[in-house]
Amino acid sequence: MTETKTKEVLSFAVELGDIMLRNGGEVYRIEDSILAILNAYNIEDYDVYVLSNGIFASADETTAHSGSMIRHVPMLDMNLGRISALNSLCRDVCNKTISIEDAWERLNQCKKEVYYNTIQLVIATGIGCGGFAYLYGGSILDAIIAILVGFILKIALNSFKKETSKAVKNVLGSAIVSIVAILIYIAGAPVHYDKIIIGGIMPLVPGIPLTNSIRDFINSDYLSGSIRLIDALLTAFCIAVGVGVVITFAHIIGGGVLL
Repeated sequence: MTETKTKEVLSFAVELGDIMLRNGGEVYRIEDSILAILNAYNIEDYDVYVLSNGIFASADETTAHSGSMIRHVPMLDMNLGRISALNSLCRDVCNKTISIEDAWERLNQCKKEVYYNTIQLVIATGIGCGGFAYLYGGSILDAIIAILVGFILKIALNSFKKETSKAVKNVLGSAIVSIVAILIYIAGAPVHYDKIIIGGIMPLVPGIPLTNSIRDFINSDYLSGSIRLIDALLTAFCIAVGVGVVITFAHIIGGGVLL
């Protein structure tokens, strides 16, 4: 294989893995996808190492047309729709039903495609919050209020700038949920504010990162598992800070009578 072809295939494989990793893909699946693409183009001498926040890959190291790539991948919000599209693209590449040029075009489309619009996300967040509030022992009214809280939470999260750190988003998001729930309770509504808060913060809970960290540990990928586990624990801590500060402040203002 020529130098240009080797680097093009390697670049495509790493770019696909990069997008999958940014959108919540599992480390071992991303590594398998990159290896499968390199095999599909008959690149035999390669090495790929994927972490939760980085990709290291090289191909044809012993030849004159060797290539290597390093990618730093920040942990961002997850998009399972994009991962599904990338998995489909990877299968087409491995089955050789698409050229590398067409594969690049589809990959760029996957990067730009919006799989869920804002209204869908707001509605889904609200329904999820209401469902969890009811699941954890809340009444029908608690669930309805939690749906409203979910709407407010998602709108608030969307209003933050992209540069805003995940820690700040989680603290402020959980604080907003707590403030709305407590204000509704103080207004005299016959609700359980704790059930509303529990349902409202569920969209912030790092369920997928925690699950992926356990999968990484099971696969003996301890470094990636540790990175995801620490990220999940810090997220949980930020949520606890947001809720705890608001409840403590409400206690102080009301002299322990409000709540």
